[in-house]
Amino acid sequence: MSEKTTVASELELVHNAEPLLTIDDLCFAASNYLEASKVDAIRKAYHFADKAHAGQTRRSGEPYITHPLAVAHVLTMMHMDNECIMAGLLHDVIEDTEVSRQVLEVEFSEGVALIVDGVSKLAKAAFETQKHAQAENLRKMLLAMSQDIRVIIVKLADRLHNMRTLGHLRPDKRRRIAHETLEIYAPIAQRLGMNLMRCELEDLGFHVLYPIRYRVLTDAVRKARGNRKEIVSQITDSMLERMEQENLTAEIQGREKNIYSIYKKMVNKNLSFSDVMDVYAFRIVVDDVAACYRMLGVSHNLYKPVQGKFKDYIAIPKANGYQSLHTVLFGPYGVPIEVQIRSRDMDQMAEAGVAAHWLYKTGEVEGGNRAHRLARQWLQGILEIQKGSGDSVEFLENLRIDLFPEEIYVFTPKGKILSLPSSASVVDFAYAVHSDIGNSCVAAKVGRHLVPLSTKLETGQSVEIITASSSHPNPSWLNFVITAKARTSIRHYLKQLRNEDIELLGKRLLKKHLSAFEVQLEDIPEKKITDLIAELELESFESLLSELGLGHRPALIVAQKLVQDETAGNEVASPVLIAGTEGLAVNFARCCRPIPGDQINGFVSAGRGIVIHQDNCKNTVNLRTQNDKWIDVAWAEDVDTSREFLVDIIVQVRNKRGVLAMIAIAVSEMNSNIDNVLVEEREGRFSDIGLTLEVTGRSHLAQIIRRLRRIDVVERINRKN
Repeated sequence: MSEKTTVASELELVHNAEPLLTIDDLCFAASNYLEASKVDAIRKAYHFADKAHAGQTRRSGEPYITHPLAVAHVLTMMHMDNECIMAGLLHDVIEDTEVSRQVLEVEFSEGVALIVDGVSKLAKAAFETQKHAQAENLRKMLLAMSQDIRVIIVKLADRLHNMRTLGHLRPDKRRRIAHETLEIYAPIAQRLGMNLMRCELEDLGFHVLYPIRYRVLTDAVRKARGNRKEIVSQITDSMLERMEQENLTAEIQGREKNIYSIYKKMVNKNLSFSDVMDVYAFRIVVDDVAACYRMLGVSHNLYKPVQGKFKDYIAIPKANGYQSLHTVLFGPYGVPIEVQIRSRDMDQMAEAGVAAHWLYKTGEVEGGNRAHRLARQWLQGILEIQKGSGDSVEFLENLRIDLFPEEIYVFTPKGKILSLPSSASVVDFAYAVHSDIGNSCVAAKVGRHLVPLSTKLETGQSVEIITASSSHPNPSWLNFVITAKARTSIRHYLKQLRNEDIELLGKRLLKKHLSAFEVQLEDIPEKKITDLIAELELESFESLLSELGLGHRPALIVAQKLVQDETAGNEVASPVLIAGTEGLAVNFARCCRPIPGDQINGFVSAGRGIVIHQDNCKNTVNLRTQNDKWIDVAWAEDVDTSREFLVDIIVQVRNKRGVLAMIAIAVSEMNSNIDNVLVEEREGRFSDIGLTLEVTGRSHLAQIIRRLRRIDVVERINRKN
């Protein structure tokens, strides 16, 4: 039997195990910590939702109101405030009934209406694909979170109950929802410190996607738990005895990873189940921070610590506010023991995250806690990412990057701690400090030593960024940055720069073809340009220039339309002049590496602008049949002398020790750099050294070749084409 065919029956059991709650059950649970007037408001919201959903049923056949009632109960178990619970009861009324946000504001409050609207999905008809709909709905929800973080808490409670009751959906829909849960919602719960929520979402999602693996692992964990009782009891008794000697009181709990975490560890680290379960884990909860460090000393005195396995998340908390001391010990019989030591407040924060100590009054946080502050900082970063993302799908991809960090902790020169994903580079650090710092960084010091911008950082390092106002992001940075903020900021800058370059190129192409008709662009009536833009269904003249620069529309045809002349056979146009300052709109072919002074041709490539080749380049033979794509180009008289062009040469030399150093010195003397070197030995006595050099033009290349020929071991020099 396959994993897919067993999932329905197993989920049916899960569904049947879910108790049906009543409004009296909900109000009784809420009355344990809310005053009577607020419980009455919850009851009012229930009756409103019950009336709005009248006649609607779930796939199971149960009245629809059972779902929002269960969602509200999840929120009540988290001790959320009454507005949040009311929003849980009402969370589907905007999406699934005729009730509007304005009605909710009048009947209840602006806070309740904001949360419900934030959770509601957008109209499905607005999107081409499921992926676009998912991405845009997530973007809408996260933007609403920036105004009220309770939006995501209600959404997570909604997703949790849906995951508990997937049994009546089609198999494909079950798997899609489970995949989305593991990919997005469980990581969001972890990012907000809601560990209990994350664990249940992960296990439910794993159960749906891989039911047989889930059942096998569950059975194996149950058996292992029974076999481990004796050694767990021995370790616990030893710790309690030593604590009593030190006058410490604490609660010791055996700690187990959830099923999905065990599965991920086995897959990612290629471990067997016995390897994963060979570790004995304990959580020790004490009264305060001072007791945490005292308990650490007790543990290290009882069993020897494993070197390099101690982490102090109290002094340096995780990005989601998590605090604890982690250590690994050599236990009895040599078994490894993982120990987490934390205070009671830290324990509550570790399990509930932003939902711990909820202090809402009239929609405002009173004081707040570390998790709330960090969540708001994270949301601020998410807003920056979405502003720089081109569309909702790109935003979703950037968000996924941000949701899976293995963290490192580095310091600014002033001692501020920044949390970054593992393998983050110096440029990632610069953007984490501020977008402007990232955009203008030119160098960096790590531990007072200059390092390349691509250097990967490690925990504990101190980083200083050196900036220059004239510096700008480099496209090559995208090869090594890993944070969503850095990638989004770099792409946003390059997109703006590219658009400017492409528009400028488009204008030059249009002017070139207009000149064949002895017409200047400035002489074209404004109405004729406006009519053409409307005819081509474009937004603006700038959009038209971009289309021309990217090669999506032939500039000749556009010029003909503007001069109202459909015969262009007598066109004699001056070439487009290439100055080397065109940026991303003009690309120089790698096959022949043209440099100023070469005879050149231009080929308009869709999406890349103009690609410049040498006139005699062999790779253009197949392109020559596309006459409409070729344009006349020539080097401008005022070619940018600060721009360096790459050129390939082959230097044949007699084999002699130090020959490569001689060549490098000679190239350096001629104010050039070697970008790449490739050495190929020939017949034992000779070698061909392929050099990629940076030159300003043919005359500069000629000077370098003359200098290289003066080296006595150099036999021959050829330019590669």
